[in-house]
Amino acid sequence: MPTIAVYGSALVQPNDQDYIAAYEIGKGLGSAGFGVMTGGYKGVMEAASRGAAEVGAHVIGVTCAPIEATRRQKPNPWVQRIIPYDTLRERIVHLAMRADGYVVLPGGVGTWSELMLVWDLMRAREVPPRPLVCYSPFWEEMLAPLRMTTHVPAASWELLSFAQNAEQIVSLISAGV
Repeated sequence: MPTIAVYGSALVQPNDQDYIAAYEIGKGLGSAGFGVMTGGYKGVMEAASRGAAEVGAHVIGVTCAPIEATRRQKPNPWVQRIIPYDTLRERIVHLAMRADGYVVLPGGVGTWSELMLVWDLMRAREVPPRPLVCYSPFWEEMLAPLRMTTHVPAASWELLSFAQNAEQIVSLISAGV
């Protein structure tokens, strides 16, 4: 079963629009036959895990000791398989290298670094091109300054897709996996 990594903020709450969207995305991916892999904790990770688990999909949480120690977080209850690491670096690399596709919801520094790492690994062909879908106008706005430069060639932009709802995301992921 192909597994899709879902990235996004740990800070969103169950009544936030991004939490609701992540739940629908997880549910849509699970219903389409995909497993879901997240960082395993709360916020977007919890919502996507919950949505996928509720439709019977396999849910993986890739965790790490520093987050559990400094933020006092434990894996969310919808994670079925925990893959623990000693370092954040190992966790991030696992999520980037072991997924068959990626969905990136709004988030902060951690989410930004995950998106940039996956995108750059595909540009360098260390990871074969796989679906990389950015959700909501958030990412189009955040990446707009890069589009206005000559520092990112057109071929690099072809590695990214943008979607506004769960149905578009599932369609883009399904077409590329």
